[in-house]
Amino acid sequence: MGERLPEASLKQLFTEARTHSHWLDKPVSDKTLKQLYDLMKMGPTSANCCPIRIVFVKTKEGKERLKPALNEGNVQKTMAAPVTAIIAYDLKFYEYLPRLFPHAPARNWFVNNPELAVTTAFRNGSLQGGYFILAARSLGLDCGPMSGFDNAMVDREFFSEKAFGRDFQQECCSEGYIKSNFLCNLGYGDHSILHPRSRRFEFDEVCKIL
Repeated sequence: MGERLPEASLKQLFTEARTHSHWLDKPVSDKTLKQLYDLMKMGPTSANCCPIRIVFVKTKEGKERLKPALNEGNVQKTMAAPVTAIIAYDLKFYEYLPRLFPHAPARNWFVNNPELAVTTAFRNGSLQGGYFILAARSLGLDCGPMSGFDNAMVDREFFSEKAFGRDFQQECCSEGYIKSNFLCNLGYGDHSILHPRSRRFEFDEVCKIL
């Protein structure tokens, strides 16, 4: 801890990592997906609230269920990706705070304050989504994060009791309170079909040191 990562690691995570839309025919194992989650979950969230919920869509049947919710421009690349992760967040994350943050009465901060709960769930679920992308890249995966889909349709299809079963709902989710945030295709991208990288702002354009 405290040592700068080698340049090769910085390239893999940031400077040479790209968003991919074209995929090699190479599968992603369930073991790798579990390793990805175990890395991602260690990133910090407010009061350790951990609101992210993820569905990894790998099968042909799963992709066909997802397909009707996709905008036209996202269909081909999503159907071709070895895995599509649905990154979502639980608006009732606070029900798990007695287990996740036992040293303070954190559940009470949110249970009667739905506006704060929504803001906290979305912010921290999005933060965990960022960790997710970096964790995937650290394991050698390429990512294609995207919006461009019908959130309500995805929520009905993938985050309902019918979709998950009662045991999963009771242990991991809150019926009607799981909301999709973004999709992230995963796999091994075809680097030969990448467009030139788009420009970024320079430090002085968007940053100040006070």
